[in-house]
Amino acid sequence: MHTADKLRPDSDDLRSRLDARFRGPLMSFFLRRIKNRAEAEDLTQEVFVRLIGSANLARIEDADAFIFKVAANLLLDRHRRESRTTMSGSPLDGALVTQLTHELIEDRGPERVLLSRESLAEALHTLGELGERTRDIFILFRLENMKQRDIAALYGIAQSTVEKHVCRAVLHLATRYGRRFRE
Repeated sequence: MHTADKLRPDSDDLRSRLDARFRGPLMSFFLRRIKNRAEAEDLTQEVFVRLIGSANLARIEDADAFIFKVAANLLLDRHRRESRTTMSGSPLDGALVTQLTHELIEDRGPERVLLSRESLAEALHTLGELGERTRDIFILFRLENMKQRDIAALYGIAQSTVEKHVCRAVLHLATRYGRRFRE
């Protein structure tokens, strides 16, 4: 038996474990950002290919963070590729660029950006008062729009436990910022 034949079952086992644990969360991650199921599927597969081909796979300490870092890098690569194609392809309509620039500047003025950053930093600080798992689950659910069942699968916990973590975080935020929500 060749060495490659000995390694193949481990590779297949790894592929099936990665698929079972991360396919749903990765698909959600990609679909929220690109809104194209076929591309999301391709990017999910590419994450798995990169992971299985990684020489550092055995030394990964935080698999979840590493996998989503690979996913984020793939999105960045995709965006760069598309940007080059757009820039080198057809000339851009000057009026359209001017209109979009004007709309973006109005919607994202410096004051609004600063206030948003401060509000987000304050909310994240408040979430930091909770346990790490509760904070992370809340961020995945509310900010990343990941489904509770996918979060449960990711953490290996029951969906009802995810619901309790989300409720605990919402209650904590509502207690802290309740006046602002009612105004």
